[in-house]
Amino acid sequence: MEYKYRTRGTCASEITFELEDGIVKNVSFRGGCNGNLKAISKLVEGKNAEEIADLLEGNTCGFKSTSCADQLSIALRRAMAE
Repeated sequence: MEYKYRTRGTCASEITFELEDGIVKNVSFRGGCNGNLKAISKLVEGKNAEEIADLLEGNTCGFKSTSCADQLSIALRRAMAE
């Protein structure tokens, strides 16, 4: 199933991804640091959503209290809860 999540507190404004049987697929970010977010998308592809959420949770970006990776962890947790 495809999910869209509007981020808060990051340069990226939206994360789109698929979640199938707990596996993360086709992650894409709108906005943000293009190269870094492409890398995150590749690194999480085909991985277990809960493990990815645990790994990325709490990651910060500069002076911000969150990051695009942290926002992905929030998005994954919300999708898993549905």
